[in-house]
Amino acid sequence: MTIPATGPSPKPETFGEPDSAHPELETILSPEALAWAAEHTATTVALLDAPGSRLDRRELESRIREVLDTDDRIAFPNRRGEQVYNFWRDAEHTRGLWRRARLADYRSGSPDWEILLDLDALADAEDENWVWRGAHVRSPEHDRALIRLSRGGADAVVIREFDLVSGGFVTDRPFTVPEAKTTVSWIDRDTLFIGTDTGDGSLTTSGYPARVLRWHRGEPLTSAELYFSGPESDITSTGWADTTPGHERLFVRRTLDFYRHRTFVETDAGLQILEVPEDCEVSVHRGQLFVLPRTGFGGVPDGGLGVTDLVSYLAGDHTLECVFAPGPTTALVGLSVTRNHLILTVTDTVATVLFAAPLDAPVTRLTRLNLPGLSTVSVVDTAPLDDDQIWLAARSFTEPVELLWGDLSDGPGALELHTVYRAPEAFDADGLSTRQHHARSADGTLIPYFITGRFGGGADGSDIQPRPCLVYAYGGFEVSLLPGYLGSTGIGWLERDRLFVQANLRGGGEFGPAWHSGATGTDRLRVHEDHEAVLMDLVERGYTTPEQLAVWGGSNGGLVTAVALTRYPERFGAAVVQVPLTDMLRYHRMSAGASWTAEYGDPDDPEFREVLKQYSPLHNVTPRAQRTYPPALVTTSTRDDRVHPAHARLFAAALTDAGQPVDYYENTEGGHGGAADSAQRARLSSVIFAWLDRQVGHVPPGAVSSAHDD
Repeated sequence: MTIPATGPSPKPETFGEPDSAHPELETILSPEALAWAAEHTATTVALLDAPGSRLDRRELESRIREVLDTDDRIAFPNRRGEQVYNFWRDAEHTRGLWRRARLADYRSGSPDWEILLDLDALADAEDENWVWRGAHVRSPEHDRALIRLSRGGADAVVIREFDLVSGGFVTDRPFTVPEAKTTVSWIDRDTLFIGTDTGDGSLTTSGYPARVLRWHRGEPLTSAELYFSGPESDITSTGWADTTPGHERLFVRRTLDFYRHRTFVETDAGLQILEVPEDCEVSVHRGQLFVLPRTGFGGVPDGGLGVTDLVSYLAGDHTLECVFAPGPTTALVGLSVTRNHLILTVTDTVATVLFAAPLDAPVTRLTRLNLPGLSTVSVVDTAPLDDDQIWLAARSFTEPVELLWGDLSDGPGALELHTVYRAPEAFDADGLSTRQHHARSADGTLIPYFITGRFGGGADGSDIQPRPCLVYAYGGFEVSLLPGYLGSTGIGWLERDRLFVQANLRGGGEFGPAWHSGATGTDRLRVHEDHEAVLMDLVERGYTTPEQLAVWGGSNGGLVTAVALTRYPERFGAAVVQVPLTDMLRYHRMSAGASWTAEYGDPDDPEFREVLKQYSPLHNVTPRAQRTYPPALVTTSTRDDRVHPAHARLFAAALTDAGQPVDYYENTEGGHGGAADSAQRARLSSVIFAWLDRQVGHVPPGAVSSAHDD
């Protein structure tokens, strides 16, 4: 998971002080910036494709592309009634197909897919670089959908109405919305809640919708009824309809910042606020109110789950019953619902556990489900209106994804899981295994990390031989990094007898709200202390040496690796800085940056600014004559309208000006993910792994690597 989405910056960018050394790189589509990006990208690719390279980048790209496009991949289900919907890309359909099949055929392994929308054909017909961003299907009727289409992978979308009965776009007074940061929800067939850009005052300072409109079919969007308006200082205001038969209700939520919300329910007396602390998440299902407090509330501890009757709560009875209380190593990460059961996804020491409870009395019995060992298991699909079936995805670092099916109708204790599909192996995992270690951070906190590789048989550590090691980390926004199949990483890295590490830094959500909040704002430096501690621990255990060690991160993780480069460059031999934040003194004025002040602190507040100045990578680049950095690869996307491309461009330029070794790669499409389709993803992955192979893949222990060395 990355920094949450926002929309584009359509106007020329002006970010205010401090003055930039390269203002020509700040406007996304300026000819000077595009020419600079194209030149540096071409230079990087030419370097990697030069004759004599130990790793053939183009061959690696082809192999990764083949894995991404294989027809043997799992078509994950999205059930609606007796049909399964799926969005599918392959070598022939690079932009993708939206399709459906009968549920019974899907379960039998022989679905007869009906194509609803061929995105490649649509893009060709309209001369647009459409990228699929999902569909809002009306429930429980499943007759209409609002399709979200992005140009080039940006977060901003165009919305079009699709008729699921006739199988085509609606032509009679359709709901259509031009490109914008838009939220929508069906109220009924002819009415929507919508938040979008309708001109002055319609967006917050973060660039999200500030207003909720009730829009009726056939009327101009500009004439839609204003249902709710929040202040521009919020992140956004959103409206949605619960259309569960017998429990229909309308809701509005003000998102004050990433971790504070105010939720309202429409009653006979009008909109009524749910009286819970601002840092509580709330969810309503069939008249039950579920409350997830970040700080203890109503007898429910931090990171726990409480439940009560919604009507009673609105009437003033604020008694909560505690369904789940986390322990010192556990964290609640998700809720799912079947027709009769509540399912909790929990992490325990960064491994997943699922619990189930009766939905009508969840506090009476919480049963742990029997799951495959040593796997990360996630709930893929349930159908709360229809049945008690559950579809799960199980994966590990070295085992491909399995799609599992089970039925809770006879109770959680009787659940039997069956493998419906298993993805093919992408790389040779023979002899690979995974270990978990803990590094001690500067303040004494133990930071867990997983390391995967071929270790031999010495449990006492005698099997350890220093070798190239790649460390991936994120450390922010309460995002939990759990074990997942290392497909492209296995092809590009592990098969060459190297090590891969996934570090669980503070700032994530692996151990609940306190694990996150203890490394935000003025305490943000703890993330980087944790990161450095993991690097040191790997060397102390003998897995690698600083010269053989590489760090990698994207988005907020790109900030982590950029900080590593400027604060402790002696700890490693190469850094991949992907779609990063680097200008931490102006981030709040760039794209959606204003919405991230709850994570990093407001640079206009002197208290936070002093901390931000200490680690802002762009403002802490040191000339090579004073301190030598290892080589860096900085990547971004021109169409990234979430983290502004100027972060990457300016950082690469600053490193160049300082005489530090840096390569640069900017994809013209792809949005914040850096790639819009499997071809672009394969190319980006091949660039990263070929570059890493060049920098640290062949460095012997104790050697000193230099930029671009063969």
